[in-house]
Amino acid sequence: MPANLPPQYYALEKELKKETDPHEKLRLAKECLATIPKHKGTDKLQAELKAKISKLKKQIEGGVKKHGARHVDVLSHIEKEGAAQIILLGPPNSGKSSLLDSLTNSKPLIGDYPYTTREPMAGMMEYDTVQFQLIDTPPISAEYLESYLYNLTRQADLAALVVDVSVAGFAKCLKVLFERMEEKRIILTPQVPEIIDDPRFAFKKTIIAAHKYLDENGKTGLQELKKQYPDFTIIPTSILNDESLNNFKETIFKALGIIRVYTKRVGHDVDYRDPVILPIGGTVDDAAYALHKDFARKLQYAKIWGQGKFEGQRVKNSYVLSDKDVIEFHI
Repeated sequence: MPANLPPQYYALEKELKKETDPHEKLRLAKECLATIPKHKGTDKLQAELKAKISKLKKQIEGGVKKHGARHVDVLSHIEKEGAAQIILLGPPNSGKSSLLDSLTNSKPLIGDYPYTTREPMAGMMEYDTVQFQLIDTPPISAEYLESYLYNLTRQADLAALVVDVSVAGFAKCLKVLFERMEEKRIILTPQVPEIIDDPRFAFKKTIIAAHKYLDENGKTGLQELKKQYPDFTIIPTSILNDESLNNFKETIFKALGIIRVYTKRVGHDVDYRDPVILPIGGTVDDAAYALHKDFARKLQYAKIWGQGKFEGQRVKNSYVLSDKDVIEFHI
């Protein structure tokens, strides 16, 4: 039986053969597998790709050595923690490290000179009982870009561009950043398209922090930024203004398209410490599955508390939840 492979597969396969970075090879191999039609004529090819994927995963985890030494850049992957991983990108001296310092317990090296940050640093940011992981990264310019940034950006759930709007020429620096990322087929975009014609491209949802907007010329720069990038969500930020930092947190939460659901055991109070995180449109069944798949299978019904709902309202497993709902499972 002929394989009848689509053109996208051959384009991805060509990229896979040229690629040397194991994380990028793993992504391309998974994309190849996803494009293959599922029938008997492709069984062998599917098996080969699955074996390749397994081998690459072991290599990335450190289980495979090549020529006696590991060839995996440990900086190109940071294990996700919390509800989502947000990568901070920006030109030199844009203020990424100062934001990380203000929003998390991390203590990055902060300096008035460019390229202070040499390696990525992660920190946990809390917003209304939800923990998010922020990753500070080295700056991006025409002359400088760490290769591992591409993989870090691909794996993140959201990108936040940080730009100092108080300095002249920031727009040109931001344009260079977009271009450098696009060179590696990473498109920073206000919204990820529903249909991606070329699977070699990674579209990453992005917001822009107009940092240092309270500094001299900052408000003028903010207006210029809004004119140049009207489709992007732009948040004015300053480490001197707590309200702007809270707005930044809220914007991240909304951009991720998620909701918080709190749980309570029968006869007990609500647990507000560790909410279940679901995509908008998530159901009771999804919340149960997020706790444990066996728990979800045994679930009979649930009771719901929340805004605009009857207190303790009994609902089916397919019931669509809202942000900050309280749910009591019955098995």
